[in-house]
Amino acid sequence: MRSLQDLWKQRFYSSLDTLYRAAGQTLDLGQVIAEVPPKSELGDLAFPMFSYAKVLRLAPPLLARQVAQTLEPFTAEAEISLLGPYVNLKYTRPSLVKSVIDQVLGAGASWGKTKAFEGDRVMVEFSSPNTNKPLHIGHLRNNALGEATSRILAANGAQVHKVNLVNDRGVHICKSMLAYQKFGEGKTPESEGVKPDRFVGDYYVKFARWAESDPSAEEQAQSMLQAWEAGDPAVRALWKTMNGWALDGVRQTYRRQGIGFDQLYRESETYLLGKDEVLKGLAKGVFRKREDGAVVVDLPWKDRNEDEHNAVKVMLRPDGTSIYITQDLGTAINRHADWPFTQLVYVVANEQDFHFRVLFHCLQALGYDWTKNLYHLSYGMVKLPDGSRIKSRSGTTADADDILDDLRDGALEEIRSKGREGEVDDPVQTAELIALGALHYFLLQATPSKDMIFDPRESLSFNGNTGPYLQYVGARISSMEAKAGGLGGQPWEPEQLTTQEEWDLVKLLAQFPDAVEDSGRAKDPSIVAGYAYDLAKAYSKFYHDHPVLTAENPALAAGRLKLSSAVLQVLKNSFELLNIPFLRSM
Repeated sequence: MRSLQDLWKQRFYSSLDTLYRAAGQTLDLGQVIAEVPPKSELGDLAFPMFSYAKVLRLAPPLLARQVAQTLEPFTAEAEISLLGPYVNLKYTRPSLVKSVIDQVLGAGASWGKTKAFEGDRVMVEFSSPNTNKPLHIGHLRNNALGEATSRILAANGAQVHKVNLVNDRGVHICKSMLAYQKFGEGKTPESEGVKPDRFVGDYYVKFARWAESDPSAEEQAQSMLQAWEAGDPAVRALWKTMNGWALDGVRQTYRRQGIGFDQLYRESETYLLGKDEVLKGLAKGVFRKREDGAVVVDLPWKDRNEDEHNAVKVMLRPDGTSIYITQDLGTAINRHADWPFTQLVYVVANEQDFHFRVLFHCLQALGYDWTKNLYHLSYGMVKLPDGSRIKSRSGTTADADDILDDLRDGALEEIRSKGREGEVDDPVQTAELIALGALHYFLLQATPSKDMIFDPRESLSFNGNTGPYLQYVGARISSMEAKAGGLGGQPWEPEQLTTQEEWDLVKLLAQFPDAVEDSGRAKDPSIVAGYAYDLAKAYSKFYHDHPVLTAENPALAAGRLKLSSAVLQVLKNSFELLNIPFLRSM
């Protein structure tokens, strides 16, 4: 239990600091080492004295005795013993068991929340869909990471502002528009009975097929983009209509996935931002003008794709037009003016690692102090089970809605095959919630930086390290609580909870706030996901070996029910952070 570990580290620090000061030395809290003994019979925590004894010029066993004497006021909380140069602690279990369970049940949904980032204002950008196609599996991972990270940061006390930059302009958008002009015949999503973003995406695919036989297609798309930038009324009207369709469909997927935003930015409104900033930087010498007229930045490192001594990045083209990094530079500055943040987190795939490295360098070179806290939450690619990557132009994309539908249908089949239709309120809705649990847990259980292969069948398993397994453990405890009747209100005695499995659960419950804080500091939801799985697995072992409602005496049954209720509360809290639906029955 790291919360307890931190408490005892502070106590050891105070004891050692007194000795250090008397010897004219200084000691930092970070120098205090705590270890978990290799065998449980040795205790729950151990403090080796070697490094301090060397500084104080004392024999390690002698120093251990001196330090142990100063800790005598705390012997009601832990049994303190000496083993050569080690001071070992064995927590007093009954008092700790009662304290942890009471704290968890008393705090309820607040258990696990910390004040680690209290006072911080964190903006999180994620999703960033294109309005020429539906969301795909890569967006699902992005959405899952962005939403979970936002929730975890908020649980650590930060004020979080979730934003989305919609890519609603550019030649790729014009390709869908041009194909619709050529092949659409006035059809609409409603007339065809097609989800609106899928409807628009179908025309993006049609463009790719048309371009294979007509070399002029690409040139026509560029001409349409020029007309859009010139404000052509007909092009703008079609753009507004098709963007409206696409965004309506994307919002449907967001609602289904449980994703929300506080503010929506559109590329059509931001793509001109940044040009003035680049020109200001040019005047200050941050950027320079190349012989061909392009404005560039010389970077203080050498990119592996560059042959020049220093890497060079174009900020404005020779004709004076902006590129993506120019837009992102202006957008960041504009966002800070809109909502002054202490940190901005970009949830973007690792293909853009170099882009953000350059962006952050340029913003800092321009003198914006707040840019030192910009953070790129870089995540790996998602591939299909055959190892292929997503190719939306060819029409072989793994669309988000198709994936969700397949997961829901698979979960529904599982419910029906086990004859559980009568045990749940609404089989289809239950299957939908199991699908979301399967998806989000699968996408979050791996460290973000890792590439992954999304396997729907594996994600839906009710056994092992999966979302449905966690949901099932929660549903099993809920069912047991419903059957407990008045047992939940009976007095319970912490002295009754003496098994190793019960003690392991209590220690895990106490660790949850630390898992939440660690996850927030690392911006890595897999830490909470891993914790939730460890807790569910430990509870399953306990439940398999020890009866709860039919325990040998009422006090023991009441105690085990209290422990189970505390586990359920922490599972619910972790589900909320990971955007995994909680189910009372499965």
